[in-house]
Amino acid sequence: MLLNSVKRVATTFKRTPILSLVRHKGAYEGDEKTTVRVINQELELGLMVDSYATYGFRLNNGVTVLGPMALFPRTVLSWQVRGSYEITEESLRLFKILEPKIDLLIIGLETNERKAVDTAFRAARANKLNVELLTTEHACSTFNFLNAEGRSVAGALIPPLSVTVNEDDMLQTQLHYRNLYQQDL
Repeated sequence: MLLNSVKRVATTFKRTPILSLVRHKGAYEGDEKTTVRVINQELELGLMVDSYATYGFRLNNGVTVLGPMALFPRTVLSWQVRGSYEITEESLRLFKILEPKIDLLIIGLETNERKAVDTAFRAARANKLNVELLTTEHACSTFNFLNAEGRSVAGALIPPLSVTVNEDDMLQTQLHYRNLYQQDL
């Protein structure tokens, strides 16, 4: 009888994936409930980029930064470069001397031209920095995500040369202005 019980348990474990034995609280909590966490609205997670434009960035604390910026989990600085062509070993030195050291520098380039990427990569390597080179759009979201995870990350972000507006953006703008207009009445 004991042998039959052991065989039954062994058979059950063979059919049941190991992952089903571990329970984690996820986004889906049953009863057709799904939760969403908007990390940009949680100020205790640090500074994050809410939006970007050709002139600069808007952060989750309401501050608008004009031009390129050096962004850290709790601090933002103006970054004195005019474009990716001005990224040099000297312009990235700030990120090398930080204490504690950053795990990753995310550089958001206004263009994805090969020459700009190569120049920025060489400058980062000269400073012995771990770097991720992305377009500004992707760099902002990557920085936000890693910062929300509590990683030691910094962003060197250059505003994009152009911004593509989609129908959702236009609708959100119209609703925003309609709400403002109704509040004034």
